[in-house]
Amino acid sequence: MGKTALIVIDMINNYEHPDAELLIPSAEHAVPRIVRLIEAAQQRDVPVIYANDNFGQWRSHHGEIVETALAGARGDLVEPLRPGETSLFVAKARHSIFYETPLAYLLSQLDVDHIVLCGQVTEQCILHSALDAHIRRLGVTIPNDAVAHIYSAWIHRLDVCGQFLGERRSAL
Repeated sequence: MGKTALIVIDMINNYEHPDAELLIPSAEHAVPRIVRLIEAAQQRDVPVIYANDNFGQWRSHHGEIVETALAGARGDLVEPLRPGETSLFVAKARHSIFYETPLAYLLSQLDVDHIVLCGQVTEQCILHSALDAHIRRLGVTIPNDAVAHIYSAWIHRLDVCGQFLGERRSAL
């Protein structure tokens, strides 16, 4: 039997994009819960992996992405989620955390067979990542209070998606 990994999706964000104003209230609600998930994962030696958009800056590394986000419009939402020394980081270019990234290989090297997805945006990157994880025969958990959405109707849809995926409800 494998182990679980916590994956924090797109929370290292400058919040300077067209949907930011719609996303920020939900992100403000999700950040404290994500912080608690990260702390719980660290206490249990569960790998914490950040999968984050690189904002089209292909020459940047994770430190630059973090610094850019901290200097952005809502650095206060980024600071509590700053990756720690033991955190892993995967840059992504599209909605799914798996698409054209080394994540599947990393998870196999860590003997992970179940992932807990948290972050943003529920109706985009969380959804695509959950479906791609399911295709890869990974167990998936999505804590409703640890994801940020643009449209609140997606929380109900997330529950339906979780039922389809056979989602486990306990996060860590």
